[in-house]
Amino acid sequence: MRVRPSVLLVAIATAAMAGSLLAPSAQADDHRSWAVSRGGTGPTANLRLADDGRLTLGVGLHGRTVLEPGALGIVTDEGDLTSGLKFVHRSDRKVHERYTATVGKRLKRTVDQTESRFDFENADGARLGVVVRAAADGIAFRYVVPDARGDGVKVTKEASTFEVPDSAPAWINTWSDGNYEAAHQSTSAAGAADDDYAYPALFRTRGTGSDGDYVLLSESDVTGTYTGSHLAHTKGKGEYRVSLADEEVNSSGPLSTPWRTVTTGDLATVTESTLNDDVAPASRVKDTSWIEPGKVAWSWMDGGHEAQRSLEKQKSMVDYAAEHHWEYTLVDDGWNTTDWMPQLTAYAKERGVKVLLWLHYTDVDTADEQKAMFDKLAGWGVVGVKIDFMDSDQQVRYKWYDGILKETAARHLLVDFHGSTIPHGIQRTWPQVMSMEAVHGAEQMNVTAPNVSVLPYTRNVVGSMDFTPMDFQTGKIPVSDAAELALSVVYESGLQNFAGSLEEYRKRPELEKFLETVPTVWDETRLVAGDPGKKTTLARRDGNRWFLGNVTAGEAHTEKVPLRFLGHGTYTIDVVRDGPDGLVRESHKVTADDTLTVDVPADGGFAAIANRT
Repeated sequence: MRVRPSVLLVAIATAAMAGSLLAPSAQADDHRSWAVSRGGTGPTANLRLADDGRLTLGVGLHGRTVLEPGALGIVTDEGDLTSGLKFVHRSDRKVHERYTATVGKRLKRTVDQTESRFDFENADGARLGVVVRAAADGIAFRYVVPDARGDGVKVTKEASTFEVPDSAPAWINTWSDGNYEAAHQSTSAAGAADDDYAYPALFRTRGTGSDGDYVLLSESDVTGTYTGSHLAHTKGKGEYRVSLADEEVNSSGPLSTPWRTVTTGDLATVTESTLNDDVAPASRVKDTSWIEPGKVAWSWMDGGHEAQRSLEKQKSMVDYAAEHHWEYTLVDDGWNTTDWMPQLTAYAKERGVKVLLWLHYTDVDTADEQKAMFDKLAGWGVVGVKIDFMDSDQQVRYKWYDGILKETAARHLLVDFHGSTIPHGIQRTWPQVMSMEAVHGAEQMNVTAPNVSVLPYTRNVVGSMDFTPMDFQTGKIPVSDAAELALSVVYESGLQNFAGSLEEYRKRPELEKFLETVPTVWDETRLVAGDPGKKTTLARRDGNRWFLGNVTAGEAHTEKVPLRFLGHGTYTIDVVRDGPDGLVRESHKVTADDTLTVDVPADGGFAAIANRT
């Protein structure tokens, strides 16, 4: 593993006023519409105040409408801030930040956005602030409500609505009581059934193929000061309403809601976007030198509880990880009935492997439990935890997240959340979070090839995704062996929990060789070709090496991949593909002017490494 800088998340923020402030005056009532854009390329947020004082926000891109005007506003105990509003004030600033992430599709990042704040009030004098950010890859907005009475703010409704064209193709999955693990559906914005839908939700609002206009809806900076949300939909129209997980949200002081994010552009822009991280707060962890992503040997899907209770089995996982240069092993549910964990961590340490442990949410749902558990694990030499079964988006659960993130950071424990919500910019603010589940992953045992190829454009856009690939022993893999191997590139996760049995790995020496080499964090990510639910070809750079992953859903065919993403010079590209008797490796000398041609079987794909010669 490459050594990362000792301080990995450093944000350098500068704010400059980008225009004169509009003073509250009688002239303010004449202002009915406003535009916010970054300038140059990128989308524009269009706000409008109707005659009845209702506020809307739409999104345009290159002169085209991608979202029609949708309602804005919230209802609080201090007043209804969804209608009867009057404009008071606008202020603008530029946001420029640079930060380095510990995980993700791109480690070094630059934020270049325009921010505008609009202040309104109703007839009773209750104030509503709407803050809008415009970036090259999307729009974000949030509400700011002052604590006028000094006793906090209570929210009973959020009126935010996204108006998607009725006929827009949609790739969405249902949400149920904080569960994000339903498979994605391919439907249309208006044709989707009456239901609650999860973030992130993908729509194509114009055109066909990867060059069309896409919109990905999600949220960022969700903490215990508010609550999580999802999208409510009624069949027959393209309206998607923000629905809060709590009937009532309480803030102890002035309120800033989470960001509602609209990532938009062509398919590559959406797939490569870091908008949800970019609008999140800067790192709360100053020294991140202890945070190391990596590959994980995980035995849960090869023996369940019994495998976790066997010291010999877990030693064999450590031995395999050491032999193949994987950084970690994860012991899942069942270890807590044993007494040999200190013996295993000592055994692993001698071999250069670190141990992660599974915990149930209820094991650490109080401050006292967290202190006792984490102190015990640290004493054993455990370096990280996988916490499972939170299964809620309510405010009380986000307060728990706030606490657990502080405690794990203080004790230098890596975190992988399962049975969780999605990433909401959490990996920028709390860089010890290596991955989160919130996906219809391998453990579901009924994943399809189309579902495999929709995730790079939906769930994995907003943060690391713990899909747990490589479970060959289950017989439930929906794609070819080479396509399954390609998921180590196609899917981004700071901790890649590989779910295969040691026996199945050893049957596939080319797979073993590739997994020894592939990293889990990236310097650059490029979507080479894609079609949600049908095909994904991603190129990811690690230093001077490029890794290619291709997965498809459909009939056997020949993939033709332009190599324009390569730099100058000649490269040796090693391709691992499906052969008649298993995986085979082929080498080619190529340049950026070449096109790579690979025959793939039905629901197939390939993985490749390109090294400069």
